[in-house]
Amino acid sequence: MLQYSNPLLERKADPWTYKHTDGYYYFIASAAEFDRIEICRAETIEGLRDAEQVVVWRKHDTGPLSKLIWAPELHYLRGKWYIYFAAAHTEEPHPEHHTFQHRMFALENESVNPLEGTWVEKGQVKTDWESFALDATVFEHNDRMYYVWAQKDPEIAGNSNLYIAEMENPWTLKTKQVLLSKPEYSWEIIGFLVNEGPAVLKRNGKIFITYSASATDENYCMGLLTADENSDFLDPASWEKSKEPVFTTCEENKKFGPGHNSFTVSEDGKHDILVYHARDHKNDYEDALNDGGRHACVQVFDYDENGYPQFGKPVANTVPGTRTIQNSI
Repeated sequence: MLQYSNPLLERKADPWTYKHTDGYYYFIASAAEFDRIEICRAETIEGLRDAEQVVVWRKHDTGPLSKLIWAPELHYLRGKWYIYFAAAHTEEPHPEHHTFQHRMFALENESVNPLEGTWVEKGQVKTDWESFALDATVFEHNDRMYYVWAQKDPEIAGNSNLYIAEMENPWTLKTKQVLLSKPEYSWEIIGFLVNEGPAVLKRNGKIFITYSASATDENYCMGLLTADENSDFLDPASWEKSKEPVFTTCEENKKFGPGHNSFTVSEDGKHDILVYHARDHKNDYEDALNDGGRHACVQVFDYDENGYPQFGKPVANTVPGTRTIQNSI
């Protein structure tokens, strides 16, 4: 079976890899310092390892875009590039909140190459509540555009649930948000009650949404939501939720807390590839987010006889270290 070397890139949590029609793979992830957004591109997946990291946006000094820049995703929608990301305010969270106060934002670029041109701030993507919100992704189906993200419902215990809404345009929601999943199984509530990091895969007549659950240490793992491609995605009854995690820690391969994934395809287009982050050790920090050791990894996966993805176990590392080149704007 086709294999790639791992880790692909070190200290790159929440990795998003997208193969565009121009033949390039584009890679974007959370910067270890959470203060900027970088993009790199290459003609092969392995080429991303040494690709130039171009800083396309930096956090503000103050205000709602000034702290903890998390989980950017790069999308090409209706002839333009968009980056979706979460950011927090300069002010510390209120003691009664016991959580971060992120909101979701969008950037737009009209250039052919997203590493060039101007990224315009389109503002906050407004949802039904002003509460902790992050990890937005977008997918199109039957000429309709959908936004899927994680958010804290003030009326539901826990840290974040998954929601979906149809979009009016790439930075505005058209419909009320619909709850897709909330932490309920034992593997979703370790450390924190979390459903986050959704990623969409369209295959075999189905729409799959993977997501991540529990705290961001070795307990982090992936779940799966599935809907028929002809169903109403805004109807919660259309979605089937896996009762067990579909991708988890593998101590024998020294891969801990795999999650916050994306999907891409091999160079020949014949294989689907899971892109995810994982640690090489159990978390040694009281706050796992203070540990920058979440590395971007890739591996090929297949499907079972019913057309469901089978991710297997996180494969062991084959590369002792990686190198990145940075270019600031």
